[in-house]
Amino acid sequence: MNSLYDEFRVALHSVWTRRWLVLAVAWGICILGWLAIASIPNRYDSRARLLVDVNEILPDEAQMGGGRAQIDQIRETLTSARNMEKVAATTGLLPAGASERDTANAVAMLQKNIKVVPQQDNIFEITSSIAVGSLSDADNAKLASGVLDSLITVFRDDQLRGGRMNAREGLKFLDAQIADREKALREVEARRAAFEAQNIELVPGGAGSPAQRVEAARAELGQIDSQLVAAQAQLAAANGQLASTPATIPGVGGVGGGVARQQLAGAQNELSAMRSRGLTDAHPDVIALKSQIASLKAQADREGSGGGGGMQNPAYASLAAMRAERQATVSALTARKGQLMGDISRITAQQIQNPGIAAEYDRINGEYTAFKAQYDKLLAQREQVRMRGEVQTETDAIRIELLDPPSKPTAPAAPNRPLFLTLVLLAGIGGGVGVAFGLSQVRTSYSTAARLERASGLPVIGSITEVVTPERQLDRRKKLVWLAGGGGALVGLYALLLVAEFIQRGMVA
Repeated sequence: MNSLYDEFRVALHSVWTRRWLVLAVAWGICILGWLAIASIPNRYDSRARLLVDVNEILPDEAQMGGGRAQIDQIRETLTSARNMEKVAATTGLLPAGASERDTANAVAMLQKNIKVVPQQDNIFEITSSIAVGSLSDADNAKLASGVLDSLITVFRDDQLRGGRMNAREGLKFLDAQIADREKALREVEARRAAFEAQNIELVPGGAGSPAQRVEAARAELGQIDSQLVAAQAQLAAANGQLASTPATIPGVGGVGGGVARQQLAGAQNELSAMRSRGLTDAHPDVIALKSQIASLKAQADREGSGGGGGMQNPAYASLAAMRAERQATVSALTARKGQLMGDISRITAQQIQNPGIAAEYDRINGEYTAFKAQYDKLLAQREQVRMRGEVQTETDAIRIELLDPPSKPTAPAAPNRPLFLTLVLLAGIGGGVGVAFGLSQVRTSYSTAARLERASGLPVIGSITEVVTPERQLDRRKKLVWLAGGGGALVGLYALLLVAEFIQRGMVA
C-alpha cells in the first residue's frame, strides 16, 4: 500500500514539475476543440402529425385501386422531388433563377432531412431537421417549422388538384375508347344484317348462331325423350288396367247412352272449339284430340253392338278417359320430337351444304359478342370514374387534417454544446496531464533516493534537501499566481462560452 502511495506521489510530482506544459497543452486542446464545436451549426427539429383519410363514400368496386392503394401512393409522393422543389422555392432555400445543380442540392438536402414515419394506417409523423450554416439560429428554427408548413400546403393542393385532373383525364380517355368500340360495334351489326339479308334461306331464324340453335334443340330433344319414355310407360300401365277391367257390370240394367258416347260428344265439341280459335289440324293439341276421338268412336261402337246385358262400368269409363289423355300426351311429345329432329336435320344439312356461310356467321356473331362486352364494360367504368370525380370535387374524397401543427423549436436538437464544451475542457486538462506524465517517463529522473538505489543497485548514503531562498520563494509564489491565473482564465472562458450558448438559445425562444 505504501509503495502504491509512493508511486502516486512520484507521478503527481512529475506532473507538477511540468505544470506549465500541462497548462499550455490544455489551452491548445480547448481552443481547438471549442473552435471546432463553434463551427458546427445548430440543428433545429420541427415535428407535425398529419391525418390522411380516404373518404369511403363509394362502394369498393367503384373505388379505383381502393383506399389502401391511395394511402401507399401518399406515402411515396409526400417527399417526392417535385414537392421538395416547390418547398425549397416557397421557403427561400432556392432563390429565383437558381441553376439545376443548386436545385438538385436543395432537393437532396430536404429529402435527407425530412422524415415521414407512419404511426398507423393513415397517420403520419413528419420531422424536418434544418442546420444551414449560413443562417442564424433564429432563421434555422423558423425554417424548420416553415418547411413543414410549406410541405403540408403543397401536398394538400397537389392531392386536390391531382384528383380532379385524374378524373377529367380518365373520363376523356374512356370517352375516346367508348367511341371507338361503338363505331366497331355498329360496323359489325351492319355486316351481320347484310350477311343475313344475303343468306336469308341459309341462315335460320332465331337467336344465336346455327351451332347454338342445334345445341339448344338437342338439349330440348333430350328432355322430350325422357318425358316421352315416362308418358309411354304411363300409357302402357293404363292399357293394362283397362284390359283387366270389364266394360259393363253384368245383371244391372243400364239407362241412357254409354259413357263412351258421352265422352265422344264432349271431345267433338272441344275439337270444334279449337278450330273456332284458329288452330289447324297440324297443331299438337288438335292431333292429340283427334286421336282421342277415334279411340272413343271405337268404344262407342262396341257399346252399341254389345246389347243391353248390363250397366256401363264407371271404373272402365274412368280408365278409358285416363288412357285417352295419356295417348294424347304421347302423341304431342312424339310430334314435338319429330319437329325438333326435323329442325336439327335442316340446320345440319345447311351447314354441310354451305360450311363457309355457317362459319362466317358464327365468326360475325362472336365478334359482335366480344365488342358488346367491351362496350358495356367501358360504360360501367366511365360511370365509376364520373362518380369518383364528383366525390373528390364535392365531398373531398381525400381528407387531409393536421393533428399536431408543426412545432416551433426553441432549443437546438443537436449538437449538445454544453456537454461538448465540458468534454473538451476535461479532454484539455486530461491531455495536458497525460503529456506531462508521458514526458516524465521519457526523460527519466529520480525523485527519491529509494528509486535511485533501485535503479543503480548501489546504496545511497543520503540526499541533499533543496534550500529555497526568500527571493526564490517570492519568485515561485509569483509563478504560482500566474499558473492559477492561466487555469482560471481557461475555466472562465469555458463558463463564458456556456453563458453565451444559453443566451443564444434564449434569443431563439
